[in-house]
Amino acid sequence: MLTQAAGTLDKIKASRTLTLGYRQASVPFSFAGKDKQPWGYSVDLCTSVAAAISKQLGLDDLQLKWVPVTPETRIGKVVSGEIDLDCGSTTSSLSRMEKVDFSLPIFVDGGSYMAPRAAGIKSLKDLAGKKVAVAVGTTTEQSLAEALRKNGVSARLVKVSDHQQGIDAMNEGRADAYASDRALLIGLALDSGNQDTWSLGGEIFSYEPYALMLRRNDADFRLAVNRELARLSRSGEIYAIHERWFGVLGKPEPRLDSLYFLNGMPE
Repeated sequence: MLTQAAGTLDKIKASRTLTLGYRQASVPFSFAGKDKQPWGYSVDLCTSVAAAISKQLGLDDLQLKWVPVTPETRIGKVVSGEIDLDCGSTTSSLSRMEKVDFSLPIFVDGGSYMAPRAAGIKSLKDLAGKKVAVAVGTTTEQSLAEALRKNGVSARLVKVSDHQQGIDAMNEGRADAYASDRALLIGLALDSGNQDTWSLGGEIFSYEPYALMLRRNDADFRLAVNRELARLSRSGEIYAIHERWFGVLGKPEPRLDSLYFLNGMPE
C-alpha cells in the first residue's frame, strides 16, 4: 500500500509507472476494445494526463499499467493504492469523498433506463411490476430506488456487476429493463450493433457529474491531473476528444459545454 507521506507523484517517479483503472464495458467512456486494450473518452483524458505528468517529472519512459475495475472494486483499488487514477464513468459525490478524492468534473450525465422496444416501457410508471437490472456500487442503484419511491412505482431491482451483465439480463429474460446513466445507455445501444432493438426512457432522474477518481489528501497529484484537464478545456482540445466519442450525438449539450468553459481556468 502506498504511504501517504510518499505521495503519488513520488511513487510514479520511483517506479516510472502510472497505474490506471479502466472499465471493460462502459462504452463510450472506458471499455476494452476488440484488441483487448482500453479505449474511450475517459481513457483519452487519462492518456493526456499521463503525458503531462511524464513531462512534469522528466520521465521519457513512463509506463502505463492498465488495471480493469468494476463498480464494486474501483473505490477500494484507489484507496489501497492498487491504481493511481480511475479512468472510467465514476460520479463524483460527497459521500464518496469520505474515502477518495476527485479531479475537475469531466462529464455531466443523468440516470435513465433502457428496455427492449417491444416491451413498450416509456416511463417510470411503466416499470411497475417489472424487473429492473442495475449495477451494484453505482449511484444509479440509490437514485433509481428513490425515483421509483417518489413516483409510487413498485419494481424489483435485479443486481448485476456491470453494464454488459445488465444487457445480458434483458436478453435472457431475467430483467425487463436496465437502469444506468443516459450516455452509457446510448453507448451500449450503439455498441450492440442493433440499436433499433432498444428504447430509452423519457425521464432523467438524477444528476451525475463524472470525474477521475484518485486518493484523498494528495494535493500535488490532484493538481497535476487538474492542470492537464484545465489545459484541454482552455485549448479547446477537449472538443476534439468529445467529437471522437460522442460525435454521432452532435455537439456538447449546454450543460456540458458550460462545464468545459468553466474547467478552462487560467494557469
